[in-house]
Amino acid sequence: MISIGNFFFKYRNFVFIFLYLALALPSPPIFTRAVFGSHYYLWPISIGLLITVTGQLIRGASIGLVYIVRGGRDGKVYAENLVTAGMFNHCRNPLYVGNILMLAGVGVLSNSVLYTAVFIPLFLFIYQAIVLAEEQFLRAKFGPEFEAYCQRVNRWLPKIQGLRATFEHHRFNARRWILKEYNTQFVWLAGISLVLLLTYPQLTGHDPELRNKILGGALLLLSIVYGGLKYAKKSGRMTAE
Repeated sequence: MISIGNFFFKYRNFVFIFLYLALALPSPPIFTRAVFGSHYYLWPISIGLLITVTGQLIRGASIGLVYIVRGGRDGKVYAENLVTAGMFNHCRNPLYVGNILMLAGVGVLSNSVLYTAVFIPLFLFIYQAIVLAEEQFLRAKFGPEFEAYCQRVNRWLPKIQGLRATFEHHRFNARRWILKEYNTQFVWLAGISLVLLLTYPQLTGHDPELRNKILGGALLLLSIVYGGLKYAKKSGRMTAE
C-alpha cells in the first residue's frame, strides 16, 4: 500500500483531472422520476450541494486557520513541520476529508450511480494509500511526537469536540484561503455549473439557448475572477498577510 501511495502522491494532481472527466461517463441515475416523482432532480441537487459545500468548508477552515506548507518535494512526501493545530487538531487529514466530500458531493449532484459506486471508492483507496505513505514519512521524521498525535487525533473521522474553541483561538485568514485555493475554487465552481446546467434541463425550463447563456456567463465570470486573483497574487498586489 505504501508503494502505491508514493506513486499516487507523485501524480495526485492528475487524479483530480481524471475524476472530473469521469463525471461525463454515462450512468444509471441514483434518483429517478419513477421513485421520487416529477421533482426527483431536487434530491441529487440538494444532497449533492450539501456534501460538496461541506467539503469545501472543511478545506477552507484547514487552510484559513493555520498556515500549511503543502507536503511534497520533487514528487515525494516531505514536511518541514508536524502541523497539529487548527483543523489538524480535530482530524489528521482534514484537507483530504474535504477533497473526498467535495468529489462525493459532485458525484451525487451528477446523479451518477457509476461515479458514486465505482470512482469514489477508487478515490478512497488512493487516498488511503497516500496517507499511509505520508504517515510512514512522518513517523520516521517526528517519531514519538507523531505517535502521540496519532493517539490523540483520528486519521479520517473529524472530532467535533473543541471545534468552537479552535475557531476562537485562531484568526481565520481569508486572504490566505483565497490565494491558496483560487485554482481549486475555479475548477470546483466550474464543475458544479456544468453539472447543474447540463444534467438538469429543468433548471432552465428545457430551454437550451437560456442554458447556454447562463452557463457561458457563469464560466466567463469565474474566468475573470480567476484571472484577477492570479494577477493579484503574481504581481504581489495581494498577499496572504
